[in-house]
Amino acid sequence: MNEAELQKRLELLRTEHGDLNAAIDALTATGSTDQLQIARLKKRKLRLKDQIALIEDNLLPDIIA
Repeated sequence: MNEAELQKRLELLRTEHGDLNAAIDALTATGSTDQLQIARLKKRKLRLKDQIALIEDNLLPDIIA
């Protein structure tokens, strides 16, 4: 993937991460008792965070001190 494709993918992942965060907050605020669903959403959110970090590492050059 080139840099532009990585930037686009990064933007999509960040949007999805934010959407999951909003969904988790909404379920928690309504007092949802479906803890399994909340746990699955949180796990998916963590996977997205890992993917975001990986892409960011690929986009940012290493600085050799």
